[in-house]
Order: sequence, then C-alpha cells, then structure tokens
Amino acid sequence: MDDVRSKIDQACRVAEEFTKLYYETVDKRRHLISRLYMDTGLLSWNGNGVTGNENILKFMIDLPPTDHEISTLDAQPILDSAVNGQITLMIQVSGNVKYQEKPTKTFQQNFIVTAQGDKWKIVSDCFRLQEPLNTKNS
Repeated sequence: MDDVRSKIDQACRVAEEFTKLYYETVDKRRHLISRLYMDTGLLSWNGNGVTGNENILKFMIDLPPTDHEISTLDAQPILDSAVNGQITLMIQVSGNVKYQEKPTKTFQQNFIVTAQGDKWKIVSDCFRLQEPLNTKNS
C-alpha cells in the first residue's frame, strides 16, 4: 500500500510541475512545444487528430496566441502499465483559455505522460473546449 501511495504522491508532484511547464510553453514559447511530446505523440485537439511531435508543432504554431488559467488538476499513476517500461501517468486539467481578442472559454485537457530518463513526455493529449449544452426545449 505504501508503494501505491508513493506513486500517487509522485503523480501529483509531476502533474503540478509538468502542467506549469506545458502551459507556459504553449502560451509563451510555443515554438518549443514539440520537445514535450514523444516522437510518436498523439494530439486530439477539438476533434482534430495529429500524430508525431513535429506535426503537432506545425498544428500548434497555427493556433492563435493563448493565455491559459488552470482551475483543476488531477493526476494518477497508471498502475501495472507502462510505456516502454517507464512510469506512466494520467493528468486531467480544466480551466479557462483566452484566444487573442476572443471571449474566454472553458477547456478540459487529458494527458498520458511517461518518464523518458529525467524528462516527462506526452504520449497522448486530448484537448477540448467546453461549450454549453443547448438547453432550449424542442
């Protein structure tokens, strides 16, 4: 049980450090974003699928400048499962994002990250803007 608790504590620490680095990179140094993804990384951005860190960079560079504000953060180890024998974590984030002069929008993002030596790399990244449901009665 102590081993599981230790892995959960590690996941929480890594999630805080990793998300700070990720959103600072997206908002201020986007040209470096490919360094955070595995070579074979997968991005699903509002239903647009992109594979490979260089293709992800090309996709992200074309997005308007952003400013992210994190509201919630959760992380947990993926126990008894690893990518290439490395520790693997699931990180869930929600918050607000502002694109240039557009109104602020709510977003949710889920990452699968894995340890690659002393660095964490994104295996899978799913980003989704949160739109309110249409509540009109039909």
